Amino acid sequence: MKTIGVLTSGGDAPGMNAAIRAVVRTGIYNNFRVMGIRQGYSGLINGDIFEMNLSSVADIIHRGGTMLRSARSDEFKTEKGFKKALNVLDVFSIDGLIVLGGDGTLKGARELSNAGVPTIGIPCTIDNDCGYTDFTIGFFTAVETVVDAISKIRDTSTSHGRANVIEVMGRDCGDIALYAGLAGGAESIIIPEVEFNIDEVCKRALQGKNRGKLHHIIVLAEGVGNAYDVAQTIQDKTGIDTRVTVLGYIQRGGNPTSYDRIIASKMGNRAVELLKEGKAGRTVGIKSNKIIDLDINEALEIKKEFDIEMYNTSKILSI
Repeated sequence: MKTIGVLTSGGDAPGMNAAIRAVVRTGIYNNFRVMGIRQGYSGLINGDIFEMNLSSVADIIHRGGTMLRSARSDEFKTEKGFKKALNVLDVFSIDGLIVLGGDGTLKGARELSNAGVPTIGIPCTIDNDCGYTDFTIGFFTAVETVVDAISKIRDTSTSHGRANVIEVMGRDCGDIALYAGLAGGAESIIIPEVEFNIDEVCKRALQGKNRGKLHHIIVLAEGVGNAYDVAQTIQDKTGIDTRVTVLGYIQRGGNPTSYDRIIASKMGNRAVELLKEGKAGRTVGIKSNKIIDLDINEALEIKKEFDIEMYNTSKILSI
């Protein structure tokens, strides 16, 4: 193996740049030629590829987003588009590929691997919805962003005696809401893994009000329901002025935390080492604070386990 490629696909996540840096520098250290592929699988199909050197990844470890840029590609999912991607890899003499992204991106990596392309996946998504790894790159940065927002919203909610529904990302996985809600001291956490009772949320709000509490924070994962409908129901049932804050893409931006930089660097390094060792069709992750790798087909079949103990702890501490 002489030449490896690296791309980022799907939604961006803080820490992607740290992983790209690790891939490039580990690759060069091991005498590989490293090719950067812009715009994900779309850029692969279109041949938007350039050679990277040490300077290409200077001063990016602390930056959010992805310097390779990202895009979603419906064309890659077609037989014609997939064959074009394979041809481009041949044209540029790319012997191995490292792919950074979430579940959909890793499924694309699996298809490339099954087609004979030596491919390694690195999990980068703020949703933390990959079941085979404890944490994904970008997750804890997003949590810190939400916790900071909760603190600021609590200040103004207290000043006006309001409740506030804070909608966070997480269509099918409530980890951002759960971790940020616990760390931020939210009174209620509404997530897709647990059926919620709006009357219980209202009861908590009224109990807090009756003991002199001037604010009430409800963290809602976007996949559960409409935040404005939830807020209106709370206001109608309790009489408490209830506002909505939708954090949206602010959760994807910003400088990655030290933890995300560290695991991104370690995962990027391991991905290159795997290709060097002649191992492919694998994806890296972290379990019990140890970097792991496993077969990508097996990894994508592992279902995400919800931390019910953490959820129950958050309910106890928010009484």
